[in-house]
Order: sequence, then structure tokens, then C-alpha cells
Amino acid sequence: MISVQLPDGSKRAFDRPVTVGEVAASIGPGLAKAALAGKVDGKLVDTSYLIDRDVALAITTDRDADGLELIRHSTAHLLAYAVKELFPDAQVTIGPVIENGFYYDFSYKRPFTPDDLAAIEKKMAELARKDEPVIREEWQRDDAVRYFESIGEKYKAEIIASIPADQAIGLYREGNFIDLCRGPHVPSTGKLKHFKLMKLAGAYWRGDSKNEMLQRVYGTAWAKKEDLDQYLRMLEESEKRDHRKLGVSLDLFHMQDEAPGLVFWHPKGWTLWQQVEQYMRRVYQDNGYQEVKCPQILDRRLWERSGHWENYKDHMFTTHSENRDYAVKPMNCPGHVQVYNSGLHSYRDLPLRYGEFGQCHRNETSGSLHGIMRVRGFTQDDGHIFCTEDQIQAECLAFTRLLQQVYRDFGFTDVIYKLSTRPEKRVGSDQSWDKAEKALIDSLDAAGVAWEELKGEGAFYGPKIEYSLKDALGRVWQCGTMQVDFNMPERLGAEYVADDSSRRVPVMLHRAIVGSMERFIGILIENFAGALPLWLAPVQVVVSPITDAQADYAVQIQQSLKKHGFRAAPDLRNEKISYKIREHSLQKVPYVLVVGDKEKVAGNVAVRARGNHDLGVMPIADLIERLQTEVSSRA
Repeated sequence: MISVQLPDGSKRAFDRPVTVGEVAASIGPGLAKAALAGKVDGKLVDTSYLIDRDVALAITTDRDADGLELIRHSTAHLLAYAVKELFPDAQVTIGPVIENGFYYDFSYKRPFTPDDLAAIEKKMAELARKDEPVIREEWQRDDAVRYFESIGEKYKAEIIASIPADQAIGLYREGNFIDLCRGPHVPSTGKLKHFKLMKLAGAYWRGDSKNEMLQRVYGTAWAKKEDLDQYLRMLEESEKRDHRKLGVSLDLFHMQDEAPGLVFWHPKGWTLWQQVEQYMRRVYQDNGYQEVKCPQILDRRLWERSGHWENYKDHMFTTHSENRDYAVKPMNCPGHVQVYNSGLHSYRDLPLRYGEFGQCHRNETSGSLHGIMRVRGFTQDDGHIFCTEDQIQAECLAFTRLLQQVYRDFGFTDVIYKLSTRPEKRVGSDQSWDKAEKALIDSLDAAGVAWEELKGEGAFYGPKIEYSLKDALGRVWQCGTMQVDFNMPERLGAEYVADDSSRRVPVMLHRAIVGSMERFIGILIENFAGALPLWLAPVQVVVSPITDAQADYAVQIQQSLKKHGFRAAPDLRNEKISYKIREHSLQKVPYVLVVGDKEKVAGNVAVRARGNHDLGVMPIADLIERLQTEVSSRA
């Protein structure tokens, strides 16, 4: 007898080997219909997988995260099937799952067009309605190579030829189409109902610019129609909020070909930058950080000693002067160690916290650049804490609580916490890793937050916490980080005098809250759709007279607001007041003050708040009190 234990602890006995699908059918017809795959002893397998021993089994449906990934992976293969039906000469390469969807790369004699994309999607729907079974087959590697060569699929043949000869090759057949895949897949094409092809792009074969440029087709797939519709609505809203468009329309910044990956900040954009930087500077000052400033260019030998040259030189901008090689810094940490090393430190000095708005440059590929979200020159709210091992937990807990407050002030209350633990290749003793990981775990638990472990994804020098925030559209942005480093302080000769007068190497905590200032400002722009809260808005108030007769009074009001610390501007143009109000509304100015003869005589202002809210007439003193309250609360 074969015993199958189910997630609820119950067991089912079978007198012969059974498939995952048959077990699902024995539980009920509803589950049999919903089953997409199974987890046998924790491993995801097809519903056709034969169980011939005692196992623990969980049936996977579209309600499970694994089920959604399975749908997307299978839809990528459905896409390749449809392309081969419509364009038999096209060659298929690879088609992985990505966040919210999938893509597949093709080699074809001409570029696909938007009309082709529509035809492919229509063919995919047609193939899905046929509900053809998806059948797994196992082939010998050389047989599979010969087969794909015989049908002109040289890319597939090349992939398979790179697999060791003693490994069985998994192939999946649906209708007339057969493709290489480890699997698993949904049991039939009819399970794939809610998908959409999104866009076309270019991609080099194997990511090497020396190889052929392939055509990449992106798509998305979901378990339910309402999920697909919601995702498409979110994309539509994301398009409206695109920071690149808003950056231009709100006159915040621009970018141009003469400086790829670098930002030209306009006065309004730089004003926004300064609000973020000055806020973060106060955070430094109020939480025991000493602000430092380190050189942009450092000798190559320092980067070799720190380990960056060996692991990161392809992403570094370099220069040469007087027979010495230099690199423009891609990160700030080696500079901070030099500041630490400039004096002798006792254990009583620790923890020692340095902070820097450090400008860094990284030689990112042009294809990876994206507005101010991904650039070649950026500024980090970078900080490093030099401490003892016993101080790691307290410092990490204090940092987590500080980060939470900063995110709240910027309007983000939903934070995701992930802990990356020791990788296979690492430096330092197991004892020190045990201590560091426990300190990070204890700090997260003490902060009262739920967190996820990313096993084996820590840096080679130490574990780390990643802090991600959710924006108004539910998109996740990884911004903050806390990394424990045993390696760099030792490599660069950092030490302190311990309580027994011995010399010891401090632990170095790498920490950032907003991360790249450019990227964080891009996130802010998109989160608020350009309508930044009052405390961040580049122009907080515009004062506009109805006619020239009130121009002097408008300037008087504007000057009074400036004296109280508000960023106020007069609009004295000879235009209709309705035109000016509309224009400032499009510029997303929080408050527009209208003054006519009545307001001038009474010493009042007519107040319109962003969103076409008429707040009526009020004394300037009442308005100032309202603005001060709104700024201080960061509402």
C-alpha cells in the first residue's frame, strides 16, 4: 500500500502507484478540476507525476503563489506555440517567468509589429480554447539535440547541448509544439485563460552584445480575469504617474544624450531635492550620526584592498594621472573606513556612526537606465556604523525604528522586511555569522515586524536586512538596507582598543534609508502622481491678483509668507484668473491664493486648495496657521 499524507494531516491509501491528478480526483471532482500541479515532499511536480512510495502531498491550484507562477510559465510556452503556428520559420530560445508575467525570446527574419502581437495573442486564445493536454516526455540529451537541429531550432539545440550527457532532458508537448523545459506545467492549455501580450523589445542571445539581437515578447498572465483587469488598470495609472513625464511637465529635471544616465536638475526639482536632503540631514543629527564628506576619486590600490576592484571593476569609471590609476567611487564605504582609520579609537567610542550624502558613479549599461530611477551618477543617504559584535542588535533595532519613522513621514506605512542569510561562499567564522544573524533576527523580532528569510542570499561578508516599501499603487520598491560586514574593516586595517587593551577589528554596518536620492525622489513623484505633500512641494503657495490693481497686495502677501518660511510665488501676469488657477492646478501647486479688491480692503485672501477645493476667504494669519500645521504634521 502507498500512503499519501495531505496538508491537513489526513492520509489516503492506494494499492497501486497513482498520479497527483488521481489523488486530487479521489478527494473530490472540484479539486481534480482545479489542480494545476502538486507538491510531493515539498517539490513541485506535474499532475501526471506518478507516486510510487509514501509521500506528503499538497495539491497546487491557482489560489497558491506556486500556481500563479505555473500559469505564467505555461503561458510563456503557449506564446511560443502560437508564434510557431503563425511564423513557422521563427526560432524559439528561452521564456522565463518574471515579476507579474513572462517573456519569450525569438529569432525571426523581420521585426515583429504591433499587428503581429495582436495576431499572436489571438492565436494563443484559440490554442487555449482547444484545451490540449500538456504532456511531459523525457529524452536522452543527444536525441533531443538531433531532433531540434532537424527542425531548424539551432538555439534550442545549443541550450540542450550544454547540458551534461548523463542528464535526462525534460520536454513538454502540446499539440504540434514541443519545447525544452524542466517543468512542471499546467495539465492542459485550457487552464490558461487570462493573459495579455504587453510589448516588444530587443535582447541579445545569452545577454552578450556580440551575439544576434533577438526579439523579446513580454506578456502577463493571471489566475482570474479581475486580477488581470486590476493589473492593467494599475499599469495605466503607472503610465500617468511616470516620473519621466511628470519631471518634464512639472519642470523638475531633464536628461539628455550628452550626459547619459545623469540628471539636469531644474530649480523646482532641486528645491524638492533639498527638502529631502535637509530632512535626512536632521535625521542624521538627531540620531547620533556625524556627517562626513569623502573624495570622489580614489587610487585603484585602495579599491583592490577593499575587494571592489576584483568584483566590481567593470562597473567603475576609471581615470589616470601621473602614472597612477584612479577610480570614481561607485560606493562610499572605503572612504568612511579611511575617516575611521585617521585616529585611534577605544571601545568607549563605539558605536561610531558616520553619514554622507555621497555622490557615486556606476557604469551601468545604457539598456538598464530608466529616468532618475536607474542612473549612472547618484547620491546615497549613506551611513556606516562601526561597532562591536555585542552592539549589532541594538544598532539594527534602532535603525529599523528610525527607518519606519522616516518612511511614515514621507507617506509610506507598508514596509516589507527580508533577511538574507549566509551564502555558501563567505568570509568569517561560523561563530561570527551565527552571532550576526541572531542579532539581526532579534532586532526584527524586537521591532515587532513580520519578516521573510532569503536563505543563502546574504553578501559574502555578512548577512543583511532589506527594507522595501509599497507605494500608492501597491508596487514594491526596495530602498533601505542594513548589512553586517566583518570583511572590509579587516581588509582596510580598521581596529579599536578593547577593554583588555588588545586591538580588535570593529564590525561595520552598512545602512541606508532612502538609498539613491534620485531613485527615491522618482518614487515620491510617482507615489503622489506629482501632487507632493505641502512640506515637499517645490512651490507651496501661489498668490494671484485678479487685476493689476491688487498686484502690490499680492506681493505683500507673498513676502509675508516667505518670512514665515513658505515657498511662495506671485503670479502677476495679465491673464484671466480662471486661466491662472487652471495652470497652477496642472502644476499641482498645493494652494492658490486669489486677491481682489474685497480681499485687499479687508486684509484677507481667497484660498483654493489643490483638487479644486474652495476654502473660502480667510485672514492671512489663519492661513499661515493652517499651513504651519500641515507642514509640521507632514500630512
